[in-house]
Amino acid sequence: MTGARDAFQPGVVGDAYSAQGGWVVVARGELDQDTLAPLEEALTTAAGRYPLVVLDASSITFGDSSFLNLLLRLHHLTTLRIAVPGEQLRRLFALTGTDTVLSLHASVEEALAA
Repeated sequence: MTGARDAFQPGVVGDAYSAQGGWVVVARGELDQDTLAPLEEALTTAAGRYPLVVLDASSITFGDSSFLNLLLRLHHLTTLRIAVPGEQLRRLFALTGTDTVLSLHASVEEALAA
């Protein structure tokens, strides 16, 4: 994809790139209903083009129910793997039981290889 790295607004989407037959989206910051649109666009576009999408969550500091809803919707559209979720996200996933539904990984490399 030519120019794909420039296709998304700066902000919560830090980078996006092809890797091992999939697409990695790097997200950062606080993800809630007010900030989620660029990430939703990046992940939805990737899901339409790639059989595997990895969300690098290592720089996400907060995610709310709208973020969780986005992940669950994407989970049904493509193979979604979440790499390096921080403590807040791990708590969110555990409290909601989505840690048993979503595919969580310790690194981007592990997520790509799983």
